[in-house]
Amino acid sequence: MDPETTANTMPLLGEKFPEMTVNTTHGPKNLPGDYAGKWFVLFSHPGDFTPVCTTEFYGFAKRFDQFRELGAELIGLSVDQVFAHIMWVNWIKEKLGVEIPFPIIADTGAVAARLGMIHPGLGANTVRAVFIVDDRGILRLMLYYPQEVGRNLDEIVRVLKALQVATSDHVALPAGWPDNELIGDKVIVPPAQTVADAVQRAQQYECYDWWFCYKKRGA
Repeated sequence: MDPETTANTMPLLGEKFPEMTVNTTHGPKNLPGDYAGKWFVLFSHPGDFTPVCTTEFYGFAKRFDQFRELGAELIGLSVDQVFAHIMWVNWIKEKLGVEIPFPIIADTGAVAARLGMIHPGLGANTVRAVFIVDDRGILRLMLYYPQEVGRNLDEIVRVLKALQVATSDHVALPAGWPDNELIGDKVIVPPAQTVADAVQRAQQYECYDWWFCYKKRGA
């Protein structure tokens, strides 16, 4: 469905990412269809040729290989035209020595509205939103930052890794994983489903209590 004709209802975690056709610096893209079988990270920025956004794009470009190693693609977005994106990308390459290897969506405002990225009190500029979509096209994470604060890009890499581990190993991840203050790089075992299961927890895993058990990944 074209984003122009889609109701402005924010997607929810666990739902299928809304289907849309977008115009990008790498040509037209169908989301999420063109990324079937891959994870992707869609992130918006308030505008081209702005300082905070430039630092973020520089950082994303420097981490592009990290995302690729995790089987994930990057997609940028702002309410700017393609020619503005192209001029900005060329400026970053010329002035900062970094090539932007991922596509940037040239949004008319429809995609941003569809995904809840437009703050009604801030004009047409998008907030700094991050959407992580898994290889089945399911929305797994949303992060929102104000215009005046740039994102921690290493955190986006971290949560992508954490989501992939949680999915593949059927576990939960503690705060700051893999460097948690209580259990380090260990993972949290899903909650017990029966009384018998709860009793056996202490024999199977390390536990603070039956409802808080953890283990080494893969154990």
